[in-house]
Amino acid sequence: GQHRLRILGPNCLGLLSPAAGVNASFAQRLPPAGHIALVAQSGAVAAAAMDWGSSAGVGFSHVVTVGDCADIDVADVLDHLADDDETQAILVYLEGVADGRKFMAAARRAAGAKPVAVIKAGRSAAGAKAALSHTGALAGTAAVYDAAFRRAGLLVVDDLEGFLRAAASFSAGLSVSGDRLAILTNGGGAGVLAVDAMAALGERLAELSPKTVTALDAIAPPAWSRRNPVDILGDAHPRLYGQALAVLLAAPEVDAVLALYCPTAVADSGAAAAEVVSASAARGGKPVLAAWLGGEGMADARARLAAARLPSFETPEAGARAFAQLTGLRRSRELLAHPSNASDGPSGSAVGRAIIVKALAAGRSLLTDPEARDLLAAYGAPVVRSVTAATPVAAAEAARVLPAPVALKILSRDITHKSDVGGVRLGLAPNHVGEAAERMLAAVTAARPDAKIDGFIVEPMVSRPAAEELLAGIVRDPTFGPVIMVGQGGVAVEVAADRALALAPLNAALARDMILRTRIAHRLAGYRNRKPADVAALVRVLIALGQLAIDLPEVAELDINPLLCDAGGVLALDARVVLKPITAQLRPVRAHRRAGRSIRRTLSTIPAR
Repeated sequence: GQHRLRILGPNCLGLLSPAAGVNASFAQRLPPAGHIALVAQSGAVAAAAMDWGSSAGVGFSHVVTVGDCADIDVADVLDHLADDDETQAILVYLEGVADGRKFMAAARRAAGAKPVAVIKAGRSAAGAKAALSHTGALAGTAAVYDAAFRRAGLLVVDDLEGFLRAAASFSAGLSVSGDRLAILTNGGGAGVLAVDAMAALGERLAELSPKTVTALDAIAPPAWSRRNPVDILGDAHPRLYGQALAVLLAAPEVDAVLALYCPTAVADSGAAAAEVVSASAARGGKPVLAAWLGGEGMADARARLAAARLPSFETPEAGARAFAQLTGLRRSRELLAHPSNASDGPSGSAVGRAIIVKALAAGRSLLTDPEARDLLAAYGAPVVRSVTAATPVAAAEAARVLPAPVALKILSRDITHKSDVGGVRLGLAPNHVGEAAERMLAAVTAARPDAKIDGFIVEPMVSRPAAEELLAGIVRDPTFGPVIMVGQGGVAVEVAADRALALAPLNAALARDMILRTRIAHRLAGYRNRKPADVAALVRVLIALGQLAIDLPEVAELDINPLLCDAGGVLALDARVVLKPITAQLRPVRAHRRAGRSIRRTLSTIPAR
């Protein structure tokens, strides 16, 4: 209103600013003051995080719970915290976003200024149940939110344990410039557990150089492992921990070190921790993480580590996961270099608009196969050219002029998945097409008596035995808008569930990042006698889909499945396009900068103690 009164909540815990001694909440007590801000849509989660921070030595600059967001929402708070000098990193507990564009603008701004980690609760895919395409079925709520967070440069954590792990790393001010981890341990088994966790996370170990091995030879016992993990044996003197850590931190092939300690009767765990603290003080910006294994006997060691702002964990796996969070944050923030409206793709909007207008005018929500192929071709996607036939006789005639063998498919504007109703036959000789078309017509009519049959599609069979079958598509999320998907295709696409998502539009770097996040990317890289696939051609198709999604908002869902990809390029064999008239545009971005400024004015009036 005219007095610019902002409202926090309702149904929230409130606001706390520990450094200023402000507790405008019903929290039991103020948490320690620090430089981590916590923004939460759950008062219970915020209370638990604050209590954990008190015991773990993690302090907070502000804790803001927004509740039901009648006025102030998470984006407003992020916009303030982006400029708050007392806040060096931000943790966000999120249950939902009402205004996707506003959230993305604020999140990108905050992530560009400082590390931001987010945990999304309510990771349900129920919204995909009504989808007509494979893309829509696979793009569940959680996957779309993760794609939005990644595009905004946020670190996504899956559970509360990961949330608190990120808090520990952020509180220590850790960041990584690379992804090569060295592991220092006095127990071989602990090192193996850390390596297993690294492998499961897709992270890599540093490969020690001969110079580093020689330096360790000079200080370590003769039986040390001579490789990474650096096992300096169970009777390692505390001083050796500091010396070995110093060597690893000085090694150019090492980006970070995870120090593991297993309790023994011949060494002092607290003294070993003190040596690690001393050596890490001159680490030159390289992060050091620690895992002192055990219970009460490790309390003194962990206290020494915490006092030196070295995050410590109770297991080797937790230490490995903390490192993976740091590398994940680095990769996410690198995506911020790409503008949110970036696209390298050509526009075929004139042809596409004509196809869509015609279909919608006829009252159709699905494009026919020929229309879908023409739409993709307009955007530069390679497609198989086909012949449309109205009758079985016409289908047989078309087959005679095409290279044999041929594929026969039913043509119906009402049938989404043709193979499910017997509407696909492959590898037919031309003289068998007429009979196959008659049988197909009978089978499809029996399975779908309500469907209008427009005829048949006849196309030459494509023989590319070394090609991978991919899925590429578009789905339109009600919160974040158009989303592009790529992953493993074929008839078992939902079973494989191998996909990566990104918000449209795309450029080459964003598209390539998507591909690398799929499991099938390893196959595209080539193996045994298979040459590497033409990933650049796949990148161009994904960029084209991103441009198509921006140009033609009536395209609600789109599948290319399969999209063949091999060393010779890509080729779309089948496509499905679902249309929906535009009934409401995405809500415009609200004046969140102004809202953030008013919150900033409110918080800036709180005096420091």
